[in-house]
Amino acid sequence: MPNTAPASLSSTAAQEVGELPTLLAKIPTLVAEIAKEAAKRDLERELPFEAFRQFKEAGLGALRIPIALGGPGGSVADYIEMIMAIGAADSNVAHALRSHFNFTETLILTPNTAIDRTQLGRVLSGKLFGGAHTEQGTKRPGEVTTRLTKSGDHYRLNGRKWYATGTAFSDFASFSARNDDGEFVSVLLPVDRPGISILDDWDGMGQRLTASGGVLLENVEVLPHEISTRGLNTLVGRHTSTLRQLHLAASMSGAVRGALAEGTDYVRRQARSAAHSAAETANVDPFVQKILGEIAAGSFAVDTLIRESARALDRTAELFSASDPQKLETALIESALTTARTQIVASQIALAAATNVFELGGGSATSRHLNLDRHWRNIRTVLNHNPLLHKARVVGDFYINGTTTHLEEGKVF
Repeated sequence: MPNTAPASLSSTAAQEVGELPTLLAKIPTLVAEIAKEAAKRDLERELPFEAFRQFKEAGLGALRIPIALGGPGGSVADYIEMIMAIGAADSNVAHALRSHFNFTETLILTPNTAIDRTQLGRVLSGKLFGGAHTEQGTKRPGEVTTRLTKSGDHYRLNGRKWYATGTAFSDFASFSARNDDGEFVSVLLPVDRPGISILDDWDGMGQRLTASGGVLLENVEVLPHEISTRGLNTLVGRHTSTLRQLHLAASMSGAVRGALAEGTDYVRRQARSAAHSAAETANVDPFVQKILGEIAAGSFAVDTLIRESARALDRTAELFSASDPQKLETALIESALTTARTQIVASQIALAAATNVFELGGGSATSRHLNLDRHWRNIRTVLNHNPLLHKARVVGDFYINGTTTHLEEGKVF
Protein backbone atom coordinates (compact mmCIF):
# COMPACT_ATOMS: atom_id res chain seq x y z
CA MET A 1 0.00 0.00 0.00
CA PRO A 2 1.12 3.62 -0.39
CA ASN A 3 3.55 4.51 2.37
CA THR A 4 3.60 8.29 2.08
CA ALA A 5 0.89 10.52 3.48
CA PRO A 6 -0.40 13.64 1.76
CA ALA A 7 0.46 16.52 4.07
CA SER A 8 -3.15 17.70 4.03
CA LEU A 9 -4.39 14.44 5.50
CA SER A 10 -1.76 13.08 7.85
CA SER A 11 -2.44 15.19 10.96
CA THR A 12 -5.96 16.51 11.56
CA ALA A 13 -7.76 13.70 9.73
CA ALA A 14 -5.98 11.08 11.81
CA GLN A 15 -7.12 12.84 14.97
CA GLU A 16 -10.72 12.80 13.73
CA VAL A 17 -10.75 9.07 12.99
CA GLY A 18 -8.80 7.87 16.02
CA GLU A 19 -6.55 4.89 16.56
CA LEU A 20 -7.56 1.41 15.47
CA PRO A 21 -8.27 -0.15 18.92
CA THR A 22 -10.48 2.81 19.82
CA LEU A 23 -12.35 2.56 16.54
CA LEU A 24 -12.87 -1.21 16.79
CA ALA A 25 -14.13 -0.80 20.35
CA LYS A 26 -17.08 1.19 19.00
CA ILE A 27 -18.43 -1.74 16.99
CA PRO A 28 -20.24 -3.71 19.75
CA THR A 29 -22.22 -0.65 20.86
CA LEU A 30 -23.12 0.17 17.26
CA VAL A 31 -24.17 -3.43 16.61
CA ALA A 32 -26.42 -3.43 19.68
CA GLU A 33 -28.14 -0.27 18.46
CA ILE A 34 -28.63 -1.62 14.93
CA ALA A 35 -30.12 -4.85 16.29
CA LYS A 36 -32.91 -2.97 18.05
CA GLU A 37 -36.21 -3.38 16.17
CA ALA A 38 -34.43 -5.05 13.22
CA ALA A 39 -37.20 -7.63 12.76
CA LYS A 40 -39.84 -4.90 12.97
CA ARG A 41 -38.02 -2.72 10.43
CA ASP A 42 -38.05 -5.60 7.96
CA LEU A 43 -41.77 -6.22 8.50
CA GLU A 44 -42.66 -2.57 8.02
CA ARG A 45 -40.02 -1.85 5.35
CA GLU A 46 -38.48 0.99 7.30
CA LEU A 47 -35.11 1.89 5.81
CA PRO A 48 -32.32 1.99 8.44
CA PHE A 49 -31.24 5.62 8.04
CA GLU A 50 -30.51 5.89 11.75
CA ALA A 51 -28.10 2.94 11.60
CA PHE A 52 -26.09 4.67 8.89
CA ARG A 53 -26.09 7.95 10.80
CA GLN A 54 -24.59 6.11 13.77
CA PHE A 55 -22.10 4.28 11.55
CA LYS A 56 -20.88 7.58 10.07
CA GLU A 57 -20.74 9.22 13.49
CA ALA A 58 -18.52 6.37 14.75
CA GLY A 59 -16.03 7.01 11.93
CA LEU A 60 -16.04 3.35 10.86
CA GLY A 61 -16.20 4.15 7.16
CA ALA A 62 -12.51 5.06 7.32
CA LEU A 63 -11.50 1.72 8.84
CA ARG A 64 -9.37 0.58 5.88
CA ILE A 65 -7.50 3.85 5.36
CA PRO A 66 -3.81 3.30 6.23
CA ILE A 67 -2.14 5.23 9.04
CA ALA A 68 0.18 6.85 6.48
CA LEU A 69 -2.86 8.36 4.80
CA GLY A 70 -4.43 9.62 8.00
CA GLY A 71 -6.58 6.60 8.82
CA PRO A 72 -6.56 3.93 11.53
CA GLY A 73 -4.89 1.25 9.38
CA GLY A 74 -7.49 -1.48 9.70
CA SER A 75 -6.87 -4.73 7.82
CA VAL A 76 -9.23 -6.53 5.46
CA ALA A 77 -9.77 -8.99 8.31
CA ASP A 78 -10.79 -6.13 10.62
CA TYR A 79 -13.22 -4.80 8.07
CA ILE A 80 -14.78 -8.18 7.26
CA GLU A 81 -15.10 -8.98 10.96
CA MET A 82 -16.99 -5.73 11.38
CA ILE A 83 -19.33 -6.55 8.48
CA MET A 84 -20.11 -9.96 9.99
CA ALA A 85 -20.87 -8.33 13.35
CA ILE A 86 -23.13 -5.70 11.78
CA GLY A 87 -24.76 -8.42 9.66
CA ALA A 88 -25.71 -10.32 12.80
CA ALA A 89 -27.70 -7.27 13.86
CA ASP A 90 -29.13 -6.51 10.42
CA SER A 91 -27.70 -8.00 7.23
CA ASN A 92 -29.29 -5.17 5.24
CA VAL A 93 -27.00 -2.62 6.87
CA ALA A 94 -23.95 -4.84 6.37
CA HIS A 95 -24.75 -5.43 2.70
CA ALA A 96 -25.48 -1.76 1.97
CA LEU A 97 -21.92 -0.78 3.00
CA ARG A 98 -20.36 -2.80 0.17
CA SER A 99 -20.00 0.01 -2.38
CA HIS A 100 -18.40 2.27 0.21
CA PHE A 101 -15.66 -0.20 1.11
CA ASN A 102 -15.11 -1.08 -2.53
CA PHE A 103 -14.52 2.63 -3.14
CA THR A 104 -12.13 3.07 -0.20
CA GLU A 105 -10.16 -0.03 -1.18
CA THR A 106 -9.65 1.40 -4.65
CA LEU A 107 -8.48 4.70 -3.15
CA ILE A 108 -5.80 3.19 -0.94
CA LEU A 109 -4.35 1.00 -3.69
CA THR A 110 -4.13 3.59 -6.47
CA PRO A 111 -1.64 6.46 -6.93
CA ASN A 112 -2.33 9.65 -5.00
CA THR A 113 -3.64 12.26 -7.40
CA ALA A 114 -5.18 15.52 -6.21
CA ILE A 115 -8.63 14.00 -6.73
CA ASP A 116 -7.66 10.94 -4.70
CA ARG A 117 -6.62 13.20 -1.84
CA THR A 118 -9.96 14.98 -2.00
CA GLN A 119 -11.82 11.67 -1.82
CA LEU A 120 -9.63 10.42 1.03
CA GLY A 121 -10.43 13.57 2.94
CA ARG A 122 -14.12 12.92 2.43
CA VAL A 123 -13.88 9.34 3.66
CA LEU A 124 -11.88 10.43 6.69
CA SER A 125 -14.50 13.06 7.49
CA GLY A 126 -17.22 10.39 7.57
CA LYS A 127 -18.73 10.58 4.09
CA LEU A 128 -20.19 7.39 2.63
CA PHE A 129 -19.99 6.30 -1.00
CA GLY A 130 -22.54 4.30 -2.98
CA GLY A 131 -23.26 3.81 -6.64
CA ALA A 132 -25.01 1.86 -9.35
CA HIS A 133 -23.58 0.44 -12.57
CA THR A 134 -25.97 -2.34 -13.59
CA GLU A 135 -29.00 -1.68 -15.78
CA GLN A 136 -32.23 -3.55 -16.42
CA GLY A 137 -33.49 -4.50 -19.85
CA THR A 138 -30.10 -5.10 -21.50
CA LYS A 139 -29.31 -8.31 -23.35
CA ARG A 140 -26.30 -9.14 -21.19
CA PRO A 141 -25.15 -8.18 -17.67
CA GLY A 142 -22.70 -5.31 -17.75
CA GLU A 143 -24.14 -3.62 -20.83
CA VAL A 144 -24.60 0.13 -20.32
CA THR A 145 -27.05 2.45 -22.07
CA THR A 146 -26.63 5.44 -19.73
CA ARG A 147 -25.15 8.33 -21.71
CA LEU A 148 -22.68 11.04 -20.76
CA THR A 149 -22.87 13.83 -23.35
CA LYS A 150 -20.82 16.99 -23.76
CA SER A 151 -22.72 20.19 -23.00
CA GLY A 152 -20.50 23.27 -23.28
CA ASP A 153 -17.77 23.12 -20.65
CA HIS A 154 -19.68 20.47 -18.70
CA TYR A 155 -21.45 17.18 -19.38
CA ARG A 156 -24.96 15.79 -18.91
CA LEU A 157 -25.80 12.34 -17.60
CA ASN A 158 -29.01 10.52 -18.56
CA GLY A 159 -30.12 6.97 -17.82
CA ARG A 160 -31.60 4.61 -15.29
CA LYS A 161 -29.53 2.37 -13.03
CA TRP A 162 -30.40 -0.68 -10.96
CA TYR A 163 -28.91 -2.41 -7.88
CA ALA A 164 -28.12 0.94 -6.27
CA THR A 165 -27.43 -0.82 -2.97
CA GLY A 166 -26.64 1.62 -0.18
CA THR A 167 -26.88 4.74 -2.35
CA ALA A 168 -29.88 6.04 -0.42
CA PHE A 169 -27.68 6.21 2.69
CA SER A 170 -24.64 7.69 0.93
CA ASP A 171 -23.23 11.15 0.36
CA PHE A 172 -21.61 10.39 -3.01
CA ALA A 173 -22.30 7.79 -5.68
CA SER A 174 -20.58 6.52 -8.81
CA PHE A 175 -22.41 5.67 -12.03
CA SER A 176 -21.11 4.06 -15.22
CA ALA A 177 -21.95 5.47 -18.65
CA ARG A 178 -20.92 5.65 -22.28
CA ASN A 179 -19.49 8.95 -23.47
CA ASP A 180 -19.92 10.57 -26.90
CA ASP A 181 -17.18 8.31 -28.29
CA GLY A 182 -18.85 5.18 -26.90
CA GLU A 183 -16.14 4.75 -24.27
CA PHE A 184 -16.95 3.27 -20.88
CA VAL A 185 -16.53 5.87 -18.11
CA SER A 186 -17.49 6.36 -14.49
CA VAL A 187 -18.75 9.55 -12.84
CA LEU A 188 -18.67 10.29 -9.11
CA LEU A 189 -21.36 12.71 -7.94
CA PRO A 190 -22.93 14.00 -4.73
CA VAL A 191 -26.26 12.22 -4.36
CA ASP A 192 -28.09 15.50 -3.80
CA ARG A 193 -27.11 16.78 -7.26
CA PRO A 194 -30.27 17.95 -9.10
CA GLY A 195 -31.54 15.27 -11.49
CA ILE A 196 -30.55 12.29 -9.34
CA SER A 197 -33.61 10.43 -8.01
CA ILE A 198 -33.12 7.39 -5.75
CA LEU A 199 -36.28 5.39 -6.34
CA ASP A 200 -36.16 2.76 -3.56
CA ASP A 201 -38.19 0.35 -5.71
CA TRP A 202 -36.31 -2.83 -4.82
CA ASP A 203 -38.87 -5.66 -4.77
CA GLY A 204 -36.72 -8.63 -3.75
CA MET A 205 -38.06 -11.03 -1.14
CA GLY A 206 -34.96 -10.46 1.01
CA GLN A 207 -32.50 -7.68 1.81
CA ARG A 208 -35.54 -5.43 1.59
CA LEU A 209 -33.91 -2.52 3.40
CA THR A 210 -30.75 -2.11 1.32
CA ALA A 211 -32.39 0.37 -1.09
CA SER A 212 -31.10 -1.85 -3.90
CA GLY A 213 -33.54 -0.64 -6.53
CA GLY A 214 -33.19 2.01 -9.18
CA VAL A 215 -31.68 5.45 -9.64
CA LEU A 216 -33.06 7.79 -12.28
CA LEU A 217 -30.51 10.15 -13.85
CA GLU A 218 -32.21 13.02 -15.65
CA ASN A 219 -29.99 15.61 -17.32
CA VAL A 220 -27.59 15.55 -14.35
CA GLU A 221 -24.78 18.08 -14.62
CA VAL A 222 -21.31 16.48 -14.51
CA LEU A 223 -18.08 18.44 -14.15
CA PRO A 224 -14.94 17.30 -16.01
CA HIS A 225 -13.04 16.38 -12.84
CA GLU A 226 -15.92 14.06 -11.81
CA ILE A 227 -15.25 11.71 -14.74
CA SER A 228 -12.80 8.80 -14.72
CA THR A 229 -12.13 5.61 -16.60
CA ARG A 230 -13.19 2.37 -14.97
CA GLY A 231 -11.66 -1.05 -15.45
CA LEU A 232 -12.47 -4.40 -13.90
CA ASN A 233 -9.46 -6.28 -15.22
CA THR A 234 -6.85 -3.96 -13.72
CA LEU A 235 -4.90 -5.38 -10.80
CA VAL A 236 -6.77 -3.17 -8.34
CA GLY A 237 -10.07 -3.95 -10.08
CA ARG A 238 -9.49 -7.68 -9.71
CA HIS A 239 -8.68 -7.31 -6.02
CA THR A 240 -11.74 -5.18 -5.28
CA SER A 241 -13.98 -7.54 -7.26
CA THR A 242 -12.96 -10.40 -4.97
CA LEU A 243 -13.40 -8.12 -1.96
CA ARG A 244 -16.96 -7.30 -3.05
CA GLN A 245 -17.73 -11.00 -3.22
CA LEU A 246 -16.35 -11.57 0.28
CA HIS A 247 -18.35 -8.62 1.60
CA LEU A 248 -21.55 -10.32 0.40
CA ALA A 249 -20.49 -13.55 2.06
CA ALA A 250 -19.78 -11.68 5.30
CA SER A 251 -23.29 -10.19 5.18
CA MET A 252 -24.64 -13.73 4.75
CA SER A 253 -22.52 -14.90 7.69
CA GLY A 254 -24.09 -12.18 9.79
CA ALA A 255 -27.56 -13.43 8.88
CA VAL A 256 -26.59 -16.91 10.10
CA ARG A 257 -25.39 -15.42 13.38
CA GLY A 258 -28.70 -13.58 13.59
CA ALA A 259 -30.65 -16.80 13.07
CA LEU A 260 -28.59 -18.50 15.79
CA ALA A 261 -29.07 -15.66 18.29
CA GLU A 262 -32.80 -15.28 17.69
CA GLY A 263 -33.34 -19.04 17.57
CA THR A 264 -31.64 -19.38 20.94
CA ASP A 265 -33.70 -16.57 22.38
CA TYR A 266 -36.89 -18.16 21.02
CA VAL A 267 -36.13 -21.49 22.71
CA ARG A 268 -35.32 -19.84 26.03
CA ARG A 269 -38.27 -17.49 26.00
CA GLN A 270 -41.27 -19.22 24.49
CA ALA A 271 -40.69 -22.50 22.63
CA ARG A 272 -42.55 -25.53 24.00
CA SER A 273 -41.50 -29.14 23.77
CA ALA A 274 -43.42 -31.19 21.22
CA ALA A 275 -46.47 -33.10 22.42
CA HIS A 276 -44.72 -36.45 21.92
CA SER A 277 -41.44 -35.34 23.55
CA ALA A 278 -40.38 -36.82 26.87
CA ALA A 279 -38.89 -33.44 27.84
CA GLU A 280 -40.91 -31.10 30.01
CA THR A 281 -39.57 -27.95 28.31
CA ALA A 282 -37.96 -27.14 24.98
CA ASN A 283 -34.68 -26.04 26.51
CA VAL A 284 -33.98 -29.55 27.83
CA ASP A 285 -35.37 -31.36 24.79
CA PRO A 286 -32.42 -33.30 23.25
CA PHE A 287 -33.79 -32.83 19.73
CA VAL A 288 -34.03 -29.05 20.17
CA GLN A 289 -30.53 -29.01 21.65
CA LYS A 290 -29.24 -31.02 18.69
CA ILE A 291 -30.76 -28.66 16.13
CA LEU A 292 -29.43 -25.59 17.90
CA GLY A 293 -26.00 -27.20 18.17
CA GLU A 294 -26.00 -27.81 14.41
CA ILE A 295 -26.97 -24.21 13.69
CA ALA A 296 -24.17 -23.02 16.00
CA ALA A 297 -21.68 -25.30 14.27
CA GLY A 298 -22.83 -24.03 10.88
CA SER A 299 -22.38 -20.43 11.95
CA PHE A 300 -18.89 -21.20 13.24
CA ALA A 301 -17.95 -22.93 9.98
CA VAL A 302 -19.17 -20.06 7.82
CA ASP A 303 -17.31 -17.51 9.95
CA THR A 304 -14.12 -19.56 9.79
CA LEU A 305 -14.23 -19.87 6.01
CA ILE A 306 -14.80 -16.14 5.59
CA ARG A 307 -11.94 -15.28 7.93
CA GLU A 308 -9.60 -17.43 5.87
CA SER A 309 -10.64 -15.56 2.72
CA ALA A 310 -10.07 -12.23 4.49
CA ARG A 311 -6.54 -13.31 5.35
CA ALA A 312 -5.92 -14.17 1.68
CA LEU A 313 -7.13 -10.72 0.65
CA ASP A 314 -4.90 -9.07 3.25
CA ARG A 315 -1.91 -10.88 1.74
CA THR A 316 -2.91 -9.60 -1.71
CA ALA A 317 -3.39 -6.02 -0.50
CA GLU A 318 0.05 -5.99 1.11
CA LEU A 319 1.70 -7.02 -2.17
CA PHE A 320 0.47 -3.91 -3.97
CA SER A 321 3.23 -1.95 -2.23
CA ALA A 322 5.89 -4.51 -3.18
CA SER A 323 7.79 -4.62 -6.45
CA ASP A 324 7.09 -8.24 -7.36
CA PRO A 325 4.42 -8.46 -10.10
CA GLN A 326 4.53 -12.25 -10.20
CA LYS A 327 3.83 -12.61 -6.48
CA LEU A 328 0.95 -10.15 -6.79
CA GLU A 329 -0.50 -12.05 -9.74
CA THR A 330 -0.30 -15.32 -7.83
CA ALA A 331 -1.91 -13.73 -4.77
CA LEU A 332 -4.75 -12.24 -6.85
CA ILE A 333 -5.62 -15.65 -8.27
CA GLU A 334 -5.32 -17.34 -4.87
CA SER A 335 -7.57 -14.83 -3.13
CA ALA A 336 -10.18 -15.09 -5.90
CA LEU A 337 -10.02 -18.88 -5.69
CA THR A 338 -10.20 -18.88 -1.89
CA THR A 339 -13.23 -16.59 -1.83
CA ALA A 340 -14.97 -18.67 -4.51
CA ARG A 341 -14.44 -21.90 -2.57
CA THR A 342 -15.66 -20.17 0.57
CA GLN A 343 -18.87 -19.03 -1.12
CA ILE A 344 -19.63 -22.45 -2.59
CA VAL A 345 -19.46 -24.22 0.77
CA ALA A 346 -20.65 -21.41 3.04
CA SER A 347 -23.79 -20.92 0.94
CA GLN A 348 -24.93 -24.48 1.56
CA ILE A 349 -24.22 -24.30 5.30
CA ALA A 350 -25.89 -20.90 5.68
CA LEU A 351 -29.12 -21.89 3.93
CA ALA A 352 -29.36 -25.09 5.98
CA ALA A 353 -28.84 -23.20 9.24
CA ALA A 354 -31.48 -20.59 8.39
CA THR A 355 -33.92 -23.35 7.46
CA ASN A 356 -33.29 -25.43 10.58
CA VAL A 357 -34.15 -22.54 12.89
CA PHE A 358 -37.82 -23.50 12.35
CA GLU A 359 -37.17 -26.97 13.74
CA LEU A 360 -36.67 -25.36 17.15
CA GLY A 361 -40.40 -25.03 17.73
CA GLY A 362 -43.84 -25.57 16.35
CA GLY A 363 -46.17 -23.19 14.58
CA SER A 364 -45.13 -20.26 16.76
CA ALA A 365 -41.66 -20.33 15.18
CA THR A 366 -43.27 -19.11 11.95
CA SER A 367 -44.88 -16.07 13.61
CA ARG A 368 -44.65 -12.92 11.52
CA HIS A 369 -43.91 -11.04 14.73
CA LEU A 370 -40.70 -13.05 15.20
CA ASN A 371 -39.91 -12.71 11.49
CA LEU A 372 -37.35 -15.52 11.67
CA ASP A 373 -37.88 -16.21 7.99
CA ARG A 374 -36.11 -12.96 7.08
CA HIS A 375 -32.76 -14.65 7.73
CA TRP A 376 -33.41 -17.33 5.10
CA ARG A 377 -34.84 -14.74 2.70
CA ASN A 378 -31.85 -12.47 3.21
CA ILE A 379 -29.32 -15.27 2.73
CA ARG A 380 -31.06 -16.57 -0.38
CA THR A 381 -31.22 -13.06 -1.84
CA VAL A 382 -27.52 -12.37 -1.15
CA LEU A 383 -26.59 -15.68 -2.78
CA ASN A 384 -28.53 -14.79 -5.91
CA HIS A 385 -25.98 -12.06 -6.55
CA ASN A 386 -23.53 -14.83 -7.46
CA PRO A 387 -24.04 -17.68 -9.95
CA LEU A 388 -22.78 -20.35 -7.59
CA LEU A 389 -23.15 -23.22 -10.07
CA HIS A 390 -20.89 -21.41 -12.53
CA LYS A 391 -18.52 -20.51 -9.70
CA ALA A 392 -18.13 -24.19 -8.84
CA ARG A 393 -17.48 -24.98 -12.50
CA VAL A 394 -14.75 -22.31 -12.64
CA VAL A 395 -13.07 -23.79 -9.57
CA GLY A 396 -13.32 -27.28 -11.02
CA ASP A 397 -11.82 -26.13 -14.32
CA PHE A 398 -8.92 -24.61 -12.42
CA TYR A 399 -8.20 -27.84 -10.55
CA ILE A 400 -8.50 -30.04 -13.63
CA ASN A 401 -6.98 -27.84 -16.33
CA GLY A 402 -5.29 -24.97 -14.53
CA THR A 403 -7.67 -22.51 -16.23
CA THR A 404 -7.55 -19.04 -14.67
CA THR A 405 -9.57 -17.05 -17.24
CA HIS A 406 -12.50 -16.13 -15.00
CA LEU A 407 -10.23 -15.75 -11.98
CA GLU A 408 -8.40 -12.98 -13.84
CA GLU A 409 -11.34 -11.03 -15.25
CA GLY A 410 -12.34 -9.01 -12.22
CA LYS A 411 -15.98 -9.90 -12.85
CA VAL A 412 -18.57 -11.80 -10.86
CA PHE A 413 -18.19 -15.37 -12.09
